[in-house]
Amino acid sequence: MTSMSGSRFLPMIRELAQCFQAFESYSAAHIRSLGLTPPQFDIIATLGNQRDMSCKELAEQTLITKGTLTGVLDRLAAKGLLSRLPSPVDGRSWIVRLTAAGQALFEDVFPAHVAHLQPIFESYSDAELDALRTQFARLRHAFGENSPDNHQEENHP
Repeated sequence: MTSMSGSRFLPMIRELAQCFQAFESYSAAHIRSLGLTPPQFDIIATLGNQRDMSCKELAEQTLITKGTLTGVLDRLAAKGLLSRLPSPVDGRSWIVRLTAAGQALFEDVFPAHVAHLQPIFESYSDAELDALRTQFARLRHAFGENSPDNHQEENHP
């Protein structure tokens, strides 16, 4: 077994963490310049691209914890950007959707943010982008397979 100081993956973990921090900083600054917080943008972008969703689906599709989600939804609803309707399938849950104002905001901010990010990726070929995406997905899957949540489910039927 390799000692921790000799682990070949440690420099990669540092680079991955620094890359994520740099992306978050670059992306969040632009999102804030659009008048939104990153969680608000995440919800607007998710609903704008996928339409109506339950709160549970929205939590699964965004990077927002369930504890934070309710407050963000409340603030967006107070701004008139989204509405919550009782689920026709499950009376205990809600369906979240963008209002006309929320859809108009999505149509403004989503393309603007994509355009802001695009120059960063232009130096990569299609093959390089595909390879990065494939490797990131592989790494994410490996973490997902080995997450404590998955092992708890296996141990508790």
